Amino acid sequence: MSDIILETRGLTKRYGGVHALEDANFILRQGEHVAVVGDNGAGKSTFVRQVTGVEQKSGGQIFFDGQEVNHTGPLEAREAGIETVFQTLALADDLDVPSNLFLGRELYKFRLGPFSWLDRKAMRDRTLEALKTTAVKIPNVDNPIRNMSGGQRQCVSIARTAAFASKLVIMDEPTAALGVQETAQVENIIRGLKDRGIPMILISHNLRQVFDLVDRIVVFRRGRIVASLNKHETDGNDIVSYITGVKGGADAAVA
Repeated sequence: MSDIILETRGLTKRYGGVHALEDANFILRQGEHVAVVGDNGAGKSTFVRQVTGVEQKSGGQIFFDGQEVNHTGPLEAREAGIETVFQTLALADDLDVPSNLFLGRELYKFRLGPFSWLDRKAMRDRTLEALKTTAVKIPNVDNPIRNMSGGQRQCVSIARTAAFASKLVIMDEPTAALGVQETAQVENIIRGLKDRGIPMILISHNLRQVFDLVDRIVVFRRGRIVASLNKHETDGNDIVSYITGVKGGADAAVA
């Protein structure tokens, strides 16, 4: 049985005449953590949007957990086992922490047609357990998300992803707006995912973070994959050379 959890073959996305992603061949194996790096507009987030079904691809194939998939939206991708932290966080400002963690997968005491009763205690208890497991500290989980700091909001989004992680986690710049302490907290969550054997794609501009957390680094430039490097066989200067175009040419096959 193959250990490949995610593979794209010739994945392409065009917006009119603009080629945002071109012929991207990518492989992620079970338990592997891979960083996707590149300059702004290199195609990193476009790649994630195709994999998670936020947008529909223009060409190519996506294989997830051994099957070719064409997710029609992020909910379908999530149901298949892909948990994602988007830059937009996708949180409901007027809801509290438990309601956000269980948004779209609420727990019910009973459901009878149009009549249903949420099991708020169970959701709150499981939220506290998830926050404890991920070491995320929220002083009052009953507060609406809108009353929380940017760092707390980000940590809630990441805790939600880590708590429900099943087959694959994708994080798009998870620490971009965080302070030093909150960044360290998120990095510990990522290490916890690694310990649990959950594969992850990390999009990050922070090369220190990349080298600390992942096994392999995939470089995007102008919509193409130009390098796939074992972190122990490269360094920051080498990665920057690929990002800026000093090194790299045609799309690289990723193994």
